Amino acid sequence: MTQTTILWFRSDLRLQDHEGVEATLNSGSPVVPVYIYDEQLAQRPLGAASKWWLDRSLRSLDQSLRARGARLIVLKGSALAQLKRLIGQVSATRLIASRTFEPKIDAFDAQLSKALGIPVEIFNTHLLSDPTQIRTGDGNPYKVFTPFYRALLARGAARGHARKALATPWPAPAEWPESVDIDALGLKPALTLSGHDWSEGFDVWTPGEDGAHQRLSAFLRSGLKGYAPDRDRPDLDITSRLSPHLRFGEISPHRVLHEAEAHAAAHPALSDDLEKFRAELAWRDFSYNILQLQPELDRVNFKSAFDAMPWRDDPAGLRAWQRGETGYSLVDAGMRQLWRTGFMHNRVRMVCASFLSKHLLIDWRQGEQWFWDTLVDADPASNTASWQWVAGSGADAAPYFRIFNPLTQAEKFDPKGAYRRRFVSGFTEKIAGAASAHHQKFERDLFDFAGVSASNSKGAPRLIVDHAVARQRALDAYAQMKKD
Repeated sequence: MTQTTILWFRSDLRLQDHEGVEATLNSGSPVVPVYIYDEQLAQRPLGAASKWWLDRSLRSLDQSLRARGARLIVLKGSALAQLKRLIGQVSATRLIASRTFEPKIDAFDAQLSKALGIPVEIFNTHLLSDPTQIRTGDGNPYKVFTPFYRALLARGAARGHARKALATPWPAPAEWPESVDIDALGLKPALTLSGHDWSEGFDVWTPGEDGAHQRLSAFLRSGLKGYAPDRDRPDLDITSRLSPHLRFGEISPHRVLHEAEAHAAAHPALSDDLEKFRAELAWRDFSYNILQLQPELDRVNFKSAFDAMPWRDDPAGLRAWQRGETGYSLVDAGMRQLWRTGFMHNRVRMVCASFLSKHLLIDWRQGEQWFWDTLVDADPASNTASWQWVAGSGADAAPYFRIFNPLTQAEKFDPKGAYRRRFVSGFTEKIAGAASAHHQKFERDLFDFAGVSASNSKGAPRLIVDHAVARQRALDAYAQMKKD
């Protein structure tokens, strides 16, 4: 009797540099690749932008498999029920999958072999390490990034490597099982803005494994140089923009480092840039380490003291923030970039998150949920850990009294207004120059100063809150929280 292996794709939508794929093919037995869309099993349901990405990533994976004589079997519903049915259909004797490091799915995986009645092998293809194995000398999990990163380096985990190329074609079963059409998953966004498809601006992205490698190549050609000093500049094309590809496992983090290390070896002047990039990539592992410590990280303050934080109920403020109508051009540019492209520069994410949770005193969970729904790289660990870091409630968090001034942040990281001009209509270099030269208290005054009429500056609404007043209000709220 022919032995068949089921290869279950989850957050690992690639064929290269994939230990599970390699183990499957090495067996020489027929392989049935499958993806199961089960919203009940996920740590949390995908947001709209992530669904858009997943739709295209699955199509790309299917095309890659068909080029090798295989295909992606797509199923919808209970993963356990679908796997049991599939095992019976193809007489599978083994299942291979990759670990997601999402606590809910980890618990499911722990019982999977017993539930299915066949051997199950789980590989780590998603992170640089198994963060649950990175421990202090006392055997406890790390709650601060720097010592976690040192331990990661000491284990040799934060290093690049590439796995051997795949053999083609793939061993196919005698008969392919039934598959639903990807359209049946309902992943295409239904949201519209002013009658237009919300995802029209997402054409800047190429989801899928090929797109991931193209993005990495582009970053190494033009972005790695200057990464260490300039990665916080949204006006410069410095960051890798690999985050959605990594989130969906379209490229291995070890492959990313392997290519970056090779490039830096050929260009020794890039050594500092490489090391900073390596550390930034390791934050993904640290975030998953934190998620393991607090599985409800999207709903529960990592620091329980923040349960007493006197958040404000401000629907109008939340709406203005979501729409990029706060009057602060850097915040508004970031929020409009997010809506238009499904992405936001990391420095601007911090400024926008700080503005909501501190200037407006709106619960960080409301902002995190908006990012979760609108970011193409919305990650169950990184997105939430980052929001809690900014709000002050998270692990290794920024002090609560660190309140980003959106005016000085704009002056420092977008000095000529190039980033803001791309996303805020009516914003010009002259206005940015006025900001630097005169340090006006209100950004709307800068439009008047530069001779821009209100009719030409619809992209710059009046400030919804004064920075100094908002800052003091946030500090008072923090003081009240500590008393409680």
